[in-house]
Amino acid sequence: MRARVCALLLLAACVVGAQRPAGLGDVVNVRFWSYPDYTRVVVELDRAVDLRGDARRLPADRKASRPERLYVDLEGVWVGNRYDTGVPVGDGLLQGIRIGQHTRSGIRVVVDLEHYERHRLVTLSHPDRLVIDVYGPRRDGRGPAPRSGTPVAPRLPAGLRAIETVVIDPGHGGRDPGAIGVGGLREKDVTLTLARALAPRLEARGFHVVMTRNADRELPLEERSALAEAARGDLFVSLHANAAPRRSVHGVETYYLDENHERHSLNVAARENGVTPSQVNALQRTVAKLRVSEVSPHSRRLAEFIQRQIVRGMPRSYQPVPDLGAKKGPFHVLFLSTMPAVLVESGFLTNRTDAARLADPAYVGAMAEQIAEALTRFRDDGARVALGESP
Repeated sequence: MRARVCALLLLAACVVGAQRPAGLGDVVNVRFWSYPDYTRVVVELDRAVDLRGDARRLPADRKASRPERLYVDLEGVWVGNRYDTGVPVGDGLLQGIRIGQHTRSGIRVVVDLEHYERHRLVTLSHPDRLVIDVYGPRRDGRGPAPRSGTPVAPRLPAGLRAIETVVIDPGHGGRDPGAIGVGGLREKDVTLTLARALAPRLEARGFHVVMTRNADRELPLEERSALAEAARGDLFVSLHANAAPRRSVHGVETYYLDENHERHSLNVAARENGVTPSQVNALQRTVAKLRVSEVSPHSRRLAEFIQRQIVRGMPRSYQPVPDLGAKKGPFHVLFLSTMPAVLVESGFLTNRTDAARLADPAYVGAMAEQIAEALTRFRDDGARVALGESP
């Protein structure tokens, strides 16, 4: 046994000390966000992730002083000894994150656990990154750790629980201006103005509102949904403004996530995600890993409520509002949402009429009023269904 251990240690030392093979990618950064009932780990790379299967879970090894852990192997990546000391977390859920050169052509990402209930593993592109969400109550000194066998009360499925918290996500921000339209109007400014108009209208209707950003700052897509999950949001509304090569195109459209998508939605999703349409197609593999089937019907209903209310409810002075419909779309920001989630394209900045309207605070306020009314009707409609009444 001792000889075998020595051999393994020698092999690991040789792998780390070996000359780097040509053609391998690099680990760019390792980040994490800690929230009340889960922690998100993001490993950013400079190339697409070659992921083979789900993360594997290993029990604690007390003799070797090793905690319970998850690990994922990634091929085609070199890290050498950059993360030998690991990334400490110590948030009551995770102890830390370690990355090692598992083979000459692959790395192993290890998450040392303090407590574990479940996890979720997804990959995203542009930038390429691995996302690991670890869920569970924390052992952080703020309360007793759950005893073995004590069940953790799950949230009710989407559509059955009361709708209280709405997460508003103003798209883009900071160094990412989004679309730039007529007169230099920037998408990041339009979305923040609309979000700031929407929040107080929702609060006046009894909602608790969480905004992913309330200032002009850049926010990674994975952090937007992390904030939503941490807030235990019931609905996620991402606000955007559209663009098109033909300046005559104008109108409003609302997207929801589904296993399938329509051809037109690829172009919109590509622009919002910062990828090409062919790369968006690859995202469908990610959809299959998520519980899309649970939230998709509710997301579709929410999108239809919002789309219908904006088109029909805007003041007469702004009519007609071209109705481009409620559509399926493979958007990054919707992939990581476990709650009903929609993306609202409030108009085309490349169209003179839409751009002028979206630059007008009165028009933006009127649109915010209609979105707030749609969410209220969606909430009340769901409450009636839950009580067995006719919608």
